[in-house]
Amino acid sequence: MIISSRHDASVAAILPKLRDRGVPLLWWDEADYPQNSVLTTGYHDGRWRQTLTYQGEQHDLSKVTVAWYRRPGRPSAPAVQDPSQRTFAEYVAGIALTGAYDLMTGALWMPARPAHVLAVDNKLLHLHHAVRLGLTVTDTVVTNDPGELVPAWHRAGGRLVTKSLEYRTFTVDGEYGHLYTTTVPRRRLSGRHRLRHAPSMLQPNVPKAYELRVTVVGEQVFAARIDSQASRLTAVDWRHYDDPNVGYSAYDLPVPVGERCVRLVAELGLSFGALDFIVTPDGQYVFLELNVNGQWAFVETLTGLPIGDAIADWLTDATARTAHEEPIDVH
Repeated sequence: MIISSRHDASVAAILPKLRDRGVPLLWWDEADYPQNSVLTTGYHDGRWRQTLTYQGEQHDLSKVTVAWYRRPGRPSAPAVQDPSQRTFAEYVAGIALTGAYDLMTGALWMPARPAHVLAVDNKLLHLHHAVRLGLTVTDTVVTNDPGELVPAWHRAGGRLVTKSLEYRTFTVDGEYGHLYTTTVPRRRLSGRHRLRHAPSMLQPNVPKAYELRVTVVGEQVFAARIDSQASRLTAVDWRHYDDPNVGYSAYDLPVPVGERCVRLVAELGLSFGALDFIVTPDGQYVFLELNVNGQWAFVETLTGLPIGDAIADWLTDATARTAHEEPIDVH
């Protein structure tokens, strides 16, 4: 079962691979619930049963052996006219989904059950585990104390960056935007009182030779070099993208670093993770963050790394491991 938006290009790229491997599947989006799907969970005759009816077909969720939770839309009830009542309907739909996923005990999940993904999707937690595993992490402060900004700026020698704790869109003058990693010049220190209203992550602007996107699928590691310093647009945050000028290439990651990446993903209870690193001019590997459901298709397209095949293999192998097992009855 693939749970993601119908516009998810990463899922579209995997479908032919799964079909070539003979894997039967259902691609479903939470945005189709409750408006266009019916989910029924019940306890009867000593067993839990739950079915999902979608596009005229009924699916027994106890038969799901593998679930890939990618990037679904939110539950949607547009037929409910009153905004408050619609919000309530969508909220309780989310609760029902959480319970349904928790009861799919016969399934293996990528990257993990949604509730677990939500619990571990935190940059501070990732940094904490990274330090314990021996990865290099730069000095970090997360705070809403305006008094912390100037000392952090001086500790960084005037080379300070600020980051949001999560990718989240917002509106400015009616237009959508989000926060990239941003430098903090001296003139911005006078506005430090604004920090009081929302916590921010403060770190030194670590010198970069280039950057890495390391994708972990199970125990496989795929590293891609990003020559972010080739463009002023991407020098601070490569997510600005400048593909005509910035090179992407497969990278031979040192084994100890790769092993720590696998352990970090596993210790967080995940089967997938996309990790970002800076490689400094003197060859240090500085861990930045882990994206629990990070994008990978662009890496495969630009470098030829077979990440999609690794995901398809993991899903297929997991299906084979659980296909002959009796689903666990949850009492």
